[in-house]
Amino acid sequence: MLKFLKQVGDYAKETAQAARYIGQGLSVTFDHMQRRPVTVQYPYEKLIPSERYRGRIHFEFDKCISCEVCVRVCPINLPVVDYEFDKASKKKNLKHYSIDFGVCIFCANCIEYCPTNCLSATEEYEMSTYDRHELNYDNVAMGRLPYKVTQDPMVTPLRELAYLPKGVTDPHDLPPGSRRAGLRPEEIVEQMEPTEAEKEEETAKNA
Repeated sequence: MLKFLKQVGDYAKETAQAARYIGQGLSVTFDHMQRRPVTVQYPYEKLIPSERYRGRIHFEFDKCISCEVCVRVCPINLPVVDYEFDKASKKKNLKHYSIDFGVCIFCANCIEYCPTNCLSATEEYEMSTYDRHELNYDNVAMGRLPYKVTQDPMVTPLRELAYLPKGVTDPHDLPPGSRRAGLRPEEIVEQMEPTEAEKEEETAKNA
């Protein structure tokens, strides 16, 4: 009799435990049912990259002076700068420039320290290939400007969550030209600058 009661008690305990676990799983499911959809129908829809997104590097051949600063600041010595020294003008003549984006970590040190601003980051992130040797871009391939998501007629551009205006949760119904949440850097600078009244007050104090 005691053995039977023990079996009934164990069965009831396991049933209650299973019901509790099922309730926990359903609570997560119902919680997600109340949230807005975050699915992007790629490749028909694409997210607009952030303002300072570090994508594929763009190179301007005419601006490069072959100083090799990009090679020295690169953590993996990645850029290949091929030049020849002109003894008459005592200047370096650039012949070839390349970066292997299969190895690049996109830290943007080369862009930051370039003295002539011949390197810049683009929004391009779709560089997948079947052969990784095709990721070794020369100066011609790096000189090509990428096609922006907002200018592609075959794609619906969507803003990221952080760039939606305040109170907006669905990027599909967002009208074009809508302001993002927060202030732009130049607007913050304008707020930090003293007004005319504050300038006059400061002048009166110093007089």
